[in-house]
Amino acid sequence: MLWALVPIVALVAMLAAAYGLYGDEAALGANQIALMLAAVIAAMVGLRCGHSFDEMREAAIASVNTGLTALFILLAVGALIGTWAMSGTLVAMVYWGLQILSPDYFYFTVVLICAATALVIGSSWTVAGTIGIGLMGVAAQMGLNPAITAGAIISGAYFGDKSSPLSDATNLATAAAGAKLYDHIIETLWTSVPTLLVCLVVFWLLGAPGEFDASAITEGLAANFNVGFIPFVPLILVLGLAVARVPPFLTIFVGALAGGIVAVIISPDSVAAAADDTGLPHALQMIKGVWTALASGFVSDTGSPGLDQLLSRGGMESMLITIWLILSALSFGGVVDKIGALDRVLAPVLKAADTTGKLIGALVAAALGTNILASDQYIAIVLPGKLFQRAFRKMGLAPVVLSRAVGDSATVTSALVPWNSCGAYMAATLGVATVNYLPFAFFNILNPLVTILFGVMGWRMLRSDTPKAAAAE
Repeated sequence: MLWALVPIVALVAMLAAAYGLYGDEAALGANQIALMLAAVIAAMVGLRCGHSFDEMREAAIASVNTGLTALFILLAVGALIGTWAMSGTLVAMVYWGLQILSPDYFYFTVVLICAATALVIGSSWTVAGTIGIGLMGVAAQMGLNPAITAGAIISGAYFGDKSSPLSDATNLATAAAGAKLYDHIIETLWTSVPTLLVCLVVFWLLGAPGEFDASAITEGLAANFNVGFIPFVPLILVLGLAVARVPPFLTIFVGALAGGIVAVIISPDSVAAAADDTGLPHALQMIKGVWTALASGFVSDTGSPGLDQLLSRGGMESMLITIWLILSALSFGGVVDKIGALDRVLAPVLKAADTTGKLIGALVAAALGTNILASDQYIAIVLPGKLFQRAFRKMGLAPVVLSRAVGDSATVTSALVPWNSCGAYMAATLGVATVNYLPFAFFNILNPLVTILFGVMGWRMLRSDTPKAAAAE
């Protein structure tokens, strides 16, 4: 146990030091160094316990491989933000958001919009990377708190994600626990819906009462940008591809290319300005301008500081710091998993869980700990799901109780860890540091507590259909 705790304690200490020295800027490099050093310390412990460098290197590589899909999605989102800023898609979203929404109920509505969309398409990442970006822009123009807005987006997106039959996380939790998909979704709603209702009440109370006149902003946007149907074509295309279950990277990258095409059609001057090469023929200027937005983002020069801040962003290049963070975190997680440190730390926890309340609480703690240490949502779903199967069977609980608890903990808490792939993605996409939006991601905070409450009270603790097999184990 002592040796198992060495890399874990080292990581926590170094991350605390990084935050103390750099504050919110720790994610720009200090956290990455801490994770890499912790991986080296874990490897030293692994050597002491009989593992070879080759084994641990292969484990780190395998762990990084599990995150490659997420890294490509991040690059695609960066490209999408760049072309959507250049095409006016973001401006159109802000324009209509200001027309429809009010500060009084803005956060409340954000939760509902994101929850409904994520439920339909099954992806919190896609929701945050498309609709979420537009909603952040609306909040900025209204002068609303960006951290609360990000918390509302994430709260709604994760409710939909963990309740949707189309979600990777939902299907993975079901498979890890050995449950049936639609049984899992029904049970998930028992804990998710009450949590969502509490969140909606809180976000309603956080609304900013008072008069807000958006006419000057909307008139300025309408006078300088196309805010009709055409700028929404990339958004509609992305949502359609997501509903059709096209892989997320392809969905988002096609949306980015569509944004570039729309920009060429309705904003050729912006595309030419992005190309910054008047010596080229017009057609080549258009190609270079879109290419630049995909790679390096778009720089707006409208003369309006608020609007330029909204539109000057994006590009694959903008995601490289986040990708560095995820690579470092996955490397550490792979080594720690390989040397058995997580299994060793969890063993006494499992042994002490002799009631449903303690068992659910232990699972939630294990899922959160795995999200922190392995830095990957999928590992945090699969590992506790597999490790706790026997304990749940021995207590006579149905697999769906385990899958529900895994979804209520591993899926939602991943967005609360700055160096987890989900936390890093949300921070990079929404432009708000994880530690800043964390206090307002109410659904992600409350859902694990609600599932523990269900365990303590014995609510919906469905019994196994095979009690003899459970007793035999």
